[in-house]
Amino acid sequence: MTGSPPGPTSGPLPISDHGLVGDLRTAALVGTDGTIGWFCPGRFDAPSVFASVLDDERGGAWELEPVDGSVRSQQFYFPDTAILATRFLTDDGVVEVHDFMPVLRAEDPDHRQRLVRRVVAVRGRSVVRTRVAARPHYGRTTPDLELLDVASGHGVSLTCEGRGDDPGVRMAFGATVPLEVDAGDVTAEFTLEEGERALFVLEVLDPHADTPTDGCDDTDTSALFEATSQFWRSWLSQSTYAGRWRETVHRSAITLKLLTHEPSGAIVAAPTTSLPETIGGTRNWDYRYVWIRDAGFSLYALLRLGFTSEANAFTRWLSERLGEEREDEAELGPLRVLYDIDGSAPTDEHELDHLSGYRDSRPVRVGNAAVDQMQLDIYGEVIDAVYLFDKYGPGISHDAWNDLRRVLDWVLEHWDADDAGMWEIRGDVRAHTTSRLMCWVAVERMIRMARRRGLPGDVGAWSRVRDEIHERILSDHWDPHHETFLMAEADPDAAPDDDPVLDAGVLLMPMVKFCSPVDPRFLSTLAAVEEQLVADSLVFRYDVHAAPDGIEDADADGDGVGDGEGTFSLCSFWYVEALTRAGRLREAEVALEKMFTYANHLGLYAEQIGATGDQLGNFPQAFTHLSLISAAINLDRALA
Repeated sequence: MTGSPPGPTSGPLPISDHGLVGDLRTAALVGTDGTIGWFCPGRFDAPSVFASVLDDERGGAWELEPVDGSVRSQQFYFPDTAILATRFLTDDGVVEVHDFMPVLRAEDPDHRQRLVRRVVAVRGRSVVRTRVAARPHYGRTTPDLELLDVASGHGVSLTCEGRGDDPGVRMAFGATVPLEVDAGDVTAEFTLEEGERALFVLEVLDPHADTPTDGCDDTDTSALFEATSQFWRSWLSQSTYAGRWRETVHRSAITLKLLTHEPSGAIVAAPTTSLPETIGGTRNWDYRYVWIRDAGFSLYALLRLGFTSEANAFTRWLSERLGEEREDEAELGPLRVLYDIDGSAPTDEHELDHLSGYRDSRPVRVGNAAVDQMQLDIYGEVIDAVYLFDKYGPGISHDAWNDLRRVLDWVLEHWDADDAGMWEIRGDVRAHTTSRLMCWVAVERMIRMARRRGLPGDVGAWSRVRDEIHERILSDHWDPHHETFLMAEADPDAAPDDDPVLDAGVLLMPMVKFCSPVDPRFLSTLAAVEEQLVADSLVFRYDVHAAPDGIEDADADGDGVGDGEGTFSLCSFWYVEALTRAGRLREAEVALEKMFTYANHLGLYAEQIGATGDQLGNFPQAFTHLSLISAAINLDRALA
């Protein structure tokens, strides 16, 4: 996909003016101005060395641009790959920067983590400069720099000692042009005539490994480029999708793959932290972890596209979590809401006060306190994902089934508890409709697996609880006056003329087979959602003005939404799918096409879309891309 975003302007680039490159272990954001403004060496949740998206002065960045500035810039991915090209068009010529992180083969035991930048003069003559301002420990320190004697080209070592729990970082920077070291930065300025190129490689080193002295040359870099291209094209060729929106769906698939930590099989929610949901607001969260909910839906999307190896890897990771017994299980349940890549609870949420935040959106956070919440819906998502894997994959093991039974025993006893809900509301627990809905899914899918494969379990007892949850939702979560399902259990003291508090999560009901998509109750709920939460196909997750205390409150103890809540792209794609299942196919097609217009120039989405169409929140967001895949596949099938 190509695009022509505006050239560099004063102030931080819009969140959407970035592309993503990665090596299935970590990822980097590359702006349309040629700046790498976010990179965590080693793994997604490591401390950053480039974080200018969160603080232009302190965060650190790798800048690369024509000296005379660009008339305009363009970005595109090489077809069917994660290799990004940024093109600068100047008065004197055209120069391209090709950014990628080499991935040579699947599960490569000899993988070396490298950021490669290839600068090519396409037309005319270009003077280009680059500055590598690494600032490890989230911009707290400056590395020690030393010029290297390398076999080819030029090199610099960058070393930063560890501090606290941060082990530090060692990197080697190689180039085919002369380098200078000045005040903690590595710089270069060079001229390229048409057809010439300059190469740069930043390699992340093992703390105990020798510093490489082979340098940087065109032959090696070209081989890395070709091998990485072949890897991505070969991987994408496994896709079974050949529908109307092939390019868009496949870009979302590559994005989900980029958010996969291949060594563990984990899938992170996003590669960034603290990109704000409201400019200047406080809803700035760390998403570099594995949300059970997001990963469960990701597994569904990957299975639908035919990527079974990723599904196998994540199921192995998930099975380890299912088999663990935790000290806080009685309070929070047998599963945490989120985990780090290794399957442990993330470190305590804390603020980085020295960073100003994206466009002064503070605080900047590391860690996520949602790990200490109880969110009952995760059990439905994870068991549904296992059910799909068992149905379309090789089948789950005896031990995994026993682990699921243990988890289900807890769900059977706690499904009617109040919780934080799928939107992770801080400061308020309620009997959320989506939580009970997904508890119903958890029980129902266990019954299906037991019956289909003859697996052991008290199906009779499970069926009674399943039916009880179903009846409770139909009776206590239904507003007969407004004919809609509510965000949470109805307040018995509410007046009949009180506005209902809605939640776009109820759009999931027909998707998870709780009810028919043409059931009168769902159709009237869909109409209520359209009236209150839909704005020209964009969907708010809930009405912040009508929602209960703890949501609209913008203080530090509340959810911090206030008046700045954007529309949730995830919910917008759920809306497309709801229209599809309800038989309103032309409306669904229009809504989907409108959603495509809100993608950035590369087909990437953040979490939310603001009132002026700008993308907000951590970027890119797995949840948005997996819901796009699901909506497109189901609408494609319905239109066939």
